[in-house]
Amino acid sequence: MDITDITLYRAMADELNAHPETFTVLGECDMVLALVMRGDQEAGETDFAVRLRFEGLRCEGADEVAASEAPLADYYLDGPLAKWQAMFDDIVANGAASGRQTINSLALLATSADDVRLRGDDPMGTDKFSRFNQTLQEYLDGAARVAVSA
Repeated sequence: MDITDITLYRAMADELNAHPETFTVLGECDMVLALVMRGDQEAGETDFAVRLRFEGLRCEGADEVAASEAPLADYYLDGPLAKWQAMFDDIVANGAASGRQTINSLALLATSADDVRLRGDDPMGTDKFSRFNQTLQEYLDGAARVAVSA
């Protein structure tokens, strides 16, 4: 699975939007976030960033953006591409993120620059991660269903 391909994030949005009954229990959310995946420059990898826009029970946008645009979102999650790849590999292998591979664990247990970290300038924006992280997790877990249908 190529996690630096914007079509993956759009397919996960389509998956989420096709099953609103799954997300009704989580409630509506209103957030714009970015996922920033920092490539290993020495290995020839480049950075990849995607901005996601959630409204109500839907993901209304998944757009590739420059990593420098991430701070324009309510919040962003920033970390090494290898950490993101490990999370997505876990999702595909288990049908959903497990253990410390959940986005909540990755972001809140981060202790170094080698971890996925929650970032943002506005406390009200970063609070949206806490309020809506289960919706984000369900969206990310859609990678398992998208991988099966591919």
